[in-house]
Amino acid sequence: QAQLVESGGGLVQAGGSLRLSCAASGRTFSAFAMAWFRQAPGKQREFVAAINWIGGTTRYADSVKGRFIISRDNDKNTVYLRMNSLKPDDTAVYYCAVDRGSAVIRATTARNYDYWGQGTQVTVSS
Repeated sequence: QAQLVESGGGLVQAGGSLRLSCAASGRTFSAFAMAWFRQAPGKQREFVAAINWIGGTTRYADSVKGRFIISRDNDKNTVYLRMNSLKPDDTAVYYCAVDRGSAVIRATTARNYDYWGQGTQVTVSS
């Protein structure tokens, strides 16, 4: 059974950094675009960042542009999200997802991603 498992979340002070990892097991997702989304309490799930199958193209939400970096290591079947200059507004559960219909980034909406991890909590204190 294929699985996506996120890790690296935790509690950090504003201005701090975290690196999230999303490891795939059971099958490889190296041929597909992948993304990070987040969901804060009482809010809809929102796009954070996406990366194409080879890592050569990335896209970011305006709210994280310049602070977050998405990357991937297909040999390790893992996608990363480096988060710098964290703000309290970044507090959310972070999910990684796969678009098994495309190698390129074709969407930033959650409905286009059809395989999800269970999420990892990120809490930024002020």
